[in-house]
Amino acid sequence: MDTFNKLTNMLLHALETREPTVDLLDSFVDHWKSITNYYIMTTDDSRPVKQTDIPWHLKQMLDILLYEEKQLGVEQTGPCIEYLLQHKLLETMCTLGKAQYPPGMVQQVFVFFTKLLAQMQKPLLELVSVYRPVQKLIRLCALPGSNTEKEEAQFLLVICSRVKQDPQTLRYLLELCVSVKPAEETPASDQSRPCIQASNHTTESKQLTPSGQSDSPSFSPVQSEFGLLSALMHLTKSQASYLSLMQMAPSCCYQVVIMLPFMSPQRASVCLKAHESLLLLCSLQSGSSGEILCDQTQLGELLAGRLQELYSLLPLEGLDPGEVRSWPQTAWSSQFSSSDPKSASPASDHMTNFFSWLDFLDQLMREAPQALALKLSQCVHQLWLLELVQPQLQHTCEQVVLVSTSLLCAVVRLVQSSSLLDQLVHFLLKTHTLTQLLLHRCDHISDQISMASLCLMEELLQKPHMDILDILVLNFLQSRSYLSIPTTGVEDRPPESNEANDDSDDLEEDPFFSDSLMSSDSQLLPPPFSPSTSSAPPSPTGPGSAADIVNSFLCLVPVQVRSAQLLQEGGYECYVHDAHTLVTECQSLSQSWDWPLSLPPSSSSGETNDFFEGHLLRVLFDRLGRVLEQPYELNLQLTAVLSRLSAFNHPLLHEYMLDPYIHLSHNSRSLFSVLIRLMGELMQRIQQVSNLTDRLLNARRHLLGLDHNTGLEHLTLLKGIIVLEEFCKELAAITFVKVPLEQQ
Repeated sequence: MDTFNKLTNMLLHALETREPTVDLLDSFVDHWKSITNYYIMTTDDSRPVKQTDIPWHLKQMLDILLYEEKQLGVEQTGPCIEYLLQHKLLETMCTLGKAQYPPGMVQQVFVFFTKLLAQMQKPLLELVSVYRPVQKLIRLCALPGSNTEKEEAQFLLVICSRVKQDPQTLRYLLELCVSVKPAEETPASDQSRPCIQASNHTTESKQLTPSGQSDSPSFSPVQSEFGLLSALMHLTKSQASYLSLMQMAPSCCYQVVIMLPFMSPQRASVCLKAHESLLLLCSLQSGSSGEILCDQTQLGELLAGRLQELYSLLPLEGLDPGEVRSWPQTAWSSQFSSSDPKSASPASDHMTNFFSWLDFLDQLMREAPQALALKLSQCVHQLWLLELVQPQLQHTCEQVVLVSTSLLCAVVRLVQSSSLLDQLVHFLLKTHTLTQLLLHRCDHISDQISMASLCLMEELLQKPHMDILDILVLNFLQSRSYLSIPTTGVEDRPPESNEANDDSDDLEEDPFFSDSLMSSDSQLLPPPFSPSTSSAPPSPTGPGSAADIVNSFLCLVPVQVRSAQLLQEGGYECYVHDAHTLVTECQSLSQSWDWPLSLPPSSSSGETNDFFEGHLLRVLFDRLGRVLEQPYELNLQLTAVLSRLSAFNHPLLHEYMLDPYIHLSHNSRSLFSVLIRLMGELMQRIQQVSNLTDRLLNARRHLLGLDHNTGLEHLTLLKGIIVLEEFCKELAAITFVKVPLEQQ
C-alpha cells in the first residue's frame, strides 16, 4: 500500500511540475495541422464539413485558447494565441470559408470567429492580424442566397458588442483606417501591435488585402456594398419579403424590401440581432464615433432610405384614415416575437412594417450622439418628408391627402426623439407654403380632411416643442392689439364680437342675455370659489373674479336648450377632473419654456386695426361659428383643440381664450365673443324646432347609444347644441382649475 501511495505522489508531482503551456501549444498546433492535412490528403471536395473532423478540431483549438487565457490572465499573451496571430490562422480560415471547401466551411468559420471574439477577454479587434480577417469575413455576410444568416447575424452582433466596449476599433471595422507614419517605438510582435501601426506591415497588409482592393491610405466616406453597415441593413430584412418584392418589381433596387410581420423563428432572430447591432453601433457615445458614422459613412441615407422604401409600399388609396390616425404605439422588437402568422390584411402588414421601422429609428436617435441623431433626422427630413410626403400633401386626390395627413398625425404622436421632432416641426410649421396649406385645410370642404387636419394640430400641441405654440398662436397675440383702449373703466358685460355693431346691439338687447338670467344661474358655481376669490383677482384674469368668469361660460347656454339635467348628467363639475388632468399636462409640457408670468404691454391705439389672430385661430373660430351645422365628430375634434389651447398657462392665451371681460378692438374677436355670436344664432334657429326639449333628450340618448333611431329630424342641429353646452361646461371647468393654480 505504501508503494502504491508513493507511486501516486510521484505521478502527481510530475504533472504539477510539468510545463503546461508546452503541451497546450503542441496540442493547438496538432489540431491545426490536422485541419490542413485534410486538404492535403482528401480528394473528395463534395463531402460536407460536418461529416469531417474539422468542426471538432476548431472547437478544441478554441477551448485551448480560452483555457490558456484563463490560466495566464488577460494581460499576458500565451504561446497559442501568439501562434494563431503570427501564422495568420484567422486569415487562412477566411480563405477556406470563402472557398466553401469543404461545403459548409464558412459556417464553421463564422462560429469560430464569433466564439473567439465573444469569449476571449483580450482586446483582439485592435490587432492587425485580427481585424483584417474580420473585415474579410464581414464582406462574406449578407450575400445573395446565403444559408448562414443565423451565424452571420450572431457574428456581427458580437463585433458590434466589442466595438461598444472599445469604440476606437470602429474606424477599422468600417475600413476607414488611415495609415499613420511609424513612430519611434520599441519593436513589438505582430500580435501585440495595434492597428494604428499598420504602416509598419506593408508586406503583411498586401498579403491580407483581398484582390482588387488597394491597401493605400484612403478615407472614403462611402461604405462599400458589402461593408458592415450594408450587411446589417440587409439582415434587418426578411429574405422571403425580398424575393416577393423582386417578383412584383424586378426592376427596383435590391434594397427595396419589406419586413413581413410574421416570419420563422430563425429568421426573426436574425432580423432582431441585426437591429440590435445597429443600435449598439449608433449608441456609441465616446470619442468621435458619432462623427465617424455621421460624416464618413452613409448610415443616415441607408436608414432613412429604408423608411422611404417602406412608405412607398403603403397603398394610400386603400388605407382607412381612422385606423391610420389611431395606430397604436408598438415597440419595433414586438414584430419579431409575434406568434400569430396571420395579419388583418396586406395593407396592415405594410403599416406594421413602416411604423416598426419608424419606432426603431426613433429609439436609435434617442440613444445616438447628438451629431449622429441630427444627421439621421435630416436624412429622414430630406428623403422621406420632402421627397415623398410633401408631394402627397399637395396632391389633388382627396384620398391621398387624407391618408397622408392621417399618417402624419400618427407619426407626430408616436415620435419621442427630440431631433426627429425638430425636423417634423420644421417640415410642418416652418415650410411656409405647406404650413399655410395644412392650416387652411382645417376648414376644408371635405369634413374628413378637416378632421384629419385638426387632429394633426392637436397632436402637435401635445409635443414638447416650444416653437409649435409660438408659430401657431403666441406670435400673433404678442402685441395684444386685440384690445381696445378703455375709456371709462371696465364694464361688466361680454365683449363685442367682430360682427357689425348693429348686430351686436341686437344681441345685447336680446332678453336671453338679461341680468335676471345671469343671476338665476348663480347657483351653478360651487362654494369653493368664494373664499379664494375674496382677495385681489389673479393677474391673468383681468377684472372680475374667478367665480364671475366661470359663471360667464356657464350662463352662455340658454336655459331653453340645456339638456344634461334631463338624463341626470352632471354640471361642469363633472369636467373638473379631466380639466385638472389637461391643465397639469399642459403645464408640465411648458414648464421648461420660460414663459412670462405677466402680460406684455398692449400695443398703441394706432396698431389695433392690424390685429390678426393667426391662421390657426382664424379657422378654429370660423369652424366654431358653424358648429350647429357640422358633423358631431368634427365638432368634438374642434372643441378638443380649443380646450387644449385654453389649458396652457401662458398669460396671453389665458386672456385671449378665457377672459370674457376684455375690451376687443374693432374687427377683433376672442373665444368668448365667438360663443356669444353663436348663442344668438342658436336662439334664432331653435324657433323652427318644435318639441325642442324632447328632441334634445332623444338626441342625447342617441349619442349615448340608448336610442338607435337615426331618423331624428334636425339631428345635426341638436347634436351641435349638445356639443356647445358641454363645451361651455368644459371651459368653465378649465377656468375653475387654472385660476387657483395660477394664484399659487
